[in-house]
Amino acid sequence: MAVEISLRSNLKQVTKQLSALAYKQVDFAASQAINDLARQVAAAEKENIKATFEKPKPFTVNAVGVRGATKRTLTATVFMRPVAAKYLAPYEQGGVHKLPGRALLNPKNIRLDQYGQLTRSTLQRLKARRDVFIGPVNTKHGPVNGVWQRTKAARGQPAGLKLLIRFGDALPVKKRLGWVSTAKGILERGWHGAFERAMARALATAR
Repeated sequence: MAVEISLRSNLKQVTKQLSALAYKQVDFAASQAINDLARQVAAAEKENIKATFEKPKPFTVNAVGVRGATKRTLTATVFMRPVAAKYLAPYEQGGVHKLPGRALLNPKNIRLDQYGQLTRSTLQRLKARRDVFIGPVNTKHGPVNGVWQRTKAARGQPAGLKLLIRFGDALPVKKRLGWVSTAKGILERGWHGAFERAMARALATAR
């Protein structure tokens, strides 16, 4: 997922009203304004991720990056790094969750990390335990496929099975990030102010 920030069409109107000195500085000022807006978009997208998901991991929040504009390119890109973009894409475009494996892992009776998620090593650690097995079990509600723990009889309770992680199919995504709409809103509201500030700085330091 990426948003390109290029405002060449706006510059054509602006340059008609500039002095000779300002005209020489317009591309530099425009690149600075575009980069200012790109940083604003990146910051807003990070806050958007935090607001959309409960306790998102730093890896997800910090996956937002910026490729800056120069006075030659006049284009900046705010992007999501590939790994995060893959599993966040449905939250922008719709569809079902992207699964890390062949099935959705739905934790039931197992400790999660501080972000409310399974750690990478959890499944491997469970596979190595003798009291744990992976597969389907026929329950009164039908077959349930997942990670099960064999429990021992205790305090009058018979031995049995405890479902630790349930396997399921990918579910439709209900939340939306609004990645593109967030960026467009910042550009529409902020371009003129960002350009004016950048031009003022450029003229103040021009020789």
